[in-house]
Amino acid sequence: MLRAMLMASGKAQAQAEAQDRVNIMVLIKASAADGMAPLPRKSQSLPELLSEAGAPSQEYCRTGKSWRTSSITLPFCYDLEPVMTLLAGSRHLVPVCAVSLLLTTLGTAEASPTHHPARAGFDFGPVTLAEGPELWSGANPGSQQVQEASPADQDSQPVLEQKAREDDTEALAKEAQNPVANLISLPIQWNATPGTQWAPRELDPSARANRTLNVWNVQPVVPFRLNNDFFLITRTIVPVIQRPLAGSTDIIGIGDINPTVFLVPRTSSRFQFGIGPTVVIPSATDVQLSSQRWSAGPAAVAVYTRGPLVAGMLANNIWSFAGEGGREVDSMLIQPFISYNLANGWYITSSPVITADWTARDGRGWTVPIGGGIGRIFKLGSQPFNASLQGFWNVARPEVLGDTLLGPVTIRLQIQALFPTGG
Repeated sequence: MLRAMLMASGKAQAQAEAQDRVNIMVLIKASAADGMAPLPRKSQSLPELLSEAGAPSQEYCRTGKSWRTSSITLPFCYDLEPVMTLLAGSRHLVPVCAVSLLLTTLGTAEASPTHHPARAGFDFGPVTLAEGPELWSGANPGSQQVQEASPADQDSQPVLEQKAREDDTEALAKEAQNPVANLISLPIQWNATPGTQWAPRELDPSARANRTLNVWNVQPVVPFRLNNDFFLITRTIVPVIQRPLAGSTDIIGIGDINPTVFLVPRTSSRFQFGIGPTVVIPSATDVQLSSQRWSAGPAAVAVYTRGPLVAGMLANNIWSFAGEGGREVDSMLIQPFISYNLANGWYITSSPVITADWTARDGRGWTVPIGGGIGRIFKLGSQPFNASLQGFWNVARPEVLGDTLLGPVTIRLQIQALFPTGG
């Protein structure tokens, strides 16, 4: 009935009725707090009425045609349709008196009227005319507050974590593409670089760029929650290397293990970052696969998620500080990454690994690949996996004694088992 009245009366009538509704709600709440609303003076203004009766809270709900406050149960439940009929005809002095008289009559008619004294903690916060139309929105009891909190950002880390635990494919993809997500995962990555030359021709005149360098990286990622504000992300790279040697022989073994620990603040924004140390342990099974030096340095990562896009960068720099044999280590790694998520778990991605050997002469220690590929989130039974295939063209390659040893193209295939933590 109210909506029809508002539409028929126009904006001016709606504003006037909004003020009258505030008066009604003040009287109803006063009756809840004091047992029965006092009869206001005919000349009493709205500010005076608010001052004497106490301002109602903004939380109201409607049951049928009867109104109650959501913060307290009223002693009486009044049908306000007759009141609104009166207000439609005379809205200046009649509303307050008519409503008060009606409430008094209804209260007297109760067989055993119950007096409810003012309750501790009753909300007498101020009400404004702007809230009038909202109080009469017709919401079901307890279903909605007049002023609702803004919904959580759907791309924030807590929301993505919860959705990933609920097997939401899109959220799981975004978590898998985030290096510092609160997600246990076990990636196994194969990097193949054909056209590699095993040694410079100055050392072996018969060396040709016709060999393939293969590196399998096992990279378990395990998060640890410290408290409500921080958690640690551990990322450990265990490389298995197949490196060509003279003639047609190869050497296969475990290379130097590289653990990294990121301290990550827990936020509710789309942006995440982490900082921490990275260490290279000379743990290779053969000296030809090792730097033979202990190395360490700072590492950092930053990630931004918005809609289907996940983008960021991981970087570190290490210096050797102990160990015998080999040569001094001073190198940098930068890995920018970007993924665009599509339907059904598919996504487009690019995550080249750029490295620089600062000990190389004349700045010839750079490896700069460009490229990308595709990936998909899928399940085998109940176990989620992330698979991707990328190809890179190495536009810059390091030189050793005048020869470029690394092949021009690198192919990367990765399969990653995902285990949402639920923590």
